[in-house]
Amino acid sequence: MTYPTTTSSRRTWLTTSVTLLAASALPFAATATAPTPLEVWKDPNCGCCQDWVDHMQANGFSVKVHATGNNAVRARLGLPQKLGSCHTALVGGYVVEGHVPASDVRALLQQKPKALGLAVPGMPVGSPGMDGAVYGDRRDPYDVLLVAHDGSTRVFNSYNKKAST
Repeated sequence: MTYPTTTSSRRTWLTTSVTLLAASALPFAATATAPTPLEVWKDPNCGCCQDWVDHMQANGFSVKVHATGNNAVRARLGLPQKLGSCHTALVGGYVVEGHVPASDVRALLQQKPKALGLAVPGMPVGSPGMDGAVYGDRRDPYDVLLVAHDGSTRVFNSYNKKAST
């Protein structure tokens, strides 16, 4: 390889080389920050479901919404009714039921446990999507449950627990 000998030629060569190197790295950078696909089934009239979808999108998820309700898909996916909430999602082969924080979904996808997925049963105030201005500063304690394929659960993460005295 022949290198330029004059200062002006060296600058041109260096600028061109750096530009080409940066351009070749762009596909890798785009892959690293690509949104994670997530599919959601929800009631078409549910505001808190849409607020949860907005929370997930703000945290790097690309969300496809089916505004057809979620009872049938929850049953089809094998999630016990007692763990149900107002929306059901699929991400990376896992079921996500209810108002699960995006950070817990990210942890699930990183840890890859042998499980059906995560669930926040009911609609606890203070969870993502249930934390708008209409609720004030209210934050009810709740658990994110890791759901095994047999329907059993264990606590994956806890929120807003009061310290014991």
